Amino acid sequence: LGRLHPECEFIFQLKKDQQRCLKEIAENGNHTTEGLSCSQPRAAALEDDAAPGSFQASPQAPGQSTGVAGCEQTWDAVVCWPLATVGETVNVTCPPVFSYLMKNPGTVSRNCTINGWSNPFPPYYLACTIEDEIPVERESYFATVKVIYTVGYGASIFSLTTAMIILLMFRSLHCARNYVHIQLFASFILRAVAVFIKDASLFASDETEHCTFSTGGCKAAVVLCHYCVMTNFFWLLVEALYLNSLLFSFFHRGRKYFRWFVLLGWGVPTICIIAWIISRMYFEDTECWDVNEISSFWWIIKGPIVVSIGVNFILFINIIRILIQKLDPQLIQFNNSSQYR
Repeated sequence: LGRLHPECEFIFQLKKDQQRCLKEIAENGNHTTEGLSCSQPRAAALEDDAAPGSFQASPQAPGQSTGVAGCEQTWDAVVCWPLATVGETVNVTCPPVFSYLMKNPGTVSRNCTINGWSNPFPPYYLACTIEDEIPVERESYFATVKVIYTVGYGASIFSLTTAMIILLMFRSLHCARNYVHIQLFASFILRAVAVFIKDASLFASDETEHCTFSTGGCKAAVVLCHYCVMTNFFWLLVEALYLNSLLFSFFHRGRKYFRWFVLLGWGVPTICIIAWIISRMYFEDTECWDVNEISSFWWIIKGPIVVSIGVNFILFINIIRILIQKLDPQLIQFNNSSQYR
């Protein structure tokens, strides 16, 4: 969930480059951006450069030309051009972010004239060519992956729901062990359902601008997905704790300990999710909360999951150790070991 699609990475990186450039310009006392306002879409600038024959020097923008001093630093919606003297030709490569969408970024040049910066040559649409459409092979790959995980999650929902119904219908199966299993099954089912809900909210239409799309519904879907993933990992941890408790024979009052297991499986993820929601609302309320630009807040969710995986691994090793000891006839009496053979 924290990973960016290459197209979104491209857009967000350009935004960061723009903010960094404008900050440098402001610090240097230059408040112009070569006739392009901060809110002008980058695509419009690329279309302007795409017009054939656009190699003439651009008209002088206010504050762009400094006469004898040269050309001031400016942002042209793609590249941050540095200070230059009159007659100087500045060569820059396409921004590194273009490497997400193309293999060999080209080079763009501009002349500093007495009238200011000239238009880029070659124009961006030639030097920094990107594919507007996803290749058929890649599009087919994405469609295949979606079909596979849709069928897989659907089969999981059906089989786990059937298992839960069986465990709940027969009173002879009602025990602490099966209660833990039911909670784990429920977390798997919720995780699969949450993935379907998130896909329906974020990718319901091909016309939706996924990188900048932001609604209350899509944010709720992302929150639900994160919560279900966390509960799934924590109930796996509960299963490991329960099995260890059986092997150590200290799980006597099942219902008493089961309450603590419920708090661990459902309560801890709830607290973490609430903390993450508050941090997103006040510090990173962007898009649908599916992009994590500030990694420190993302650790509110990722940290507990990593810890649960680590503890689960330690408990797994401990379970293996105990089982090996119980199956070793040298550590127990022969008459007791025969039942394990």
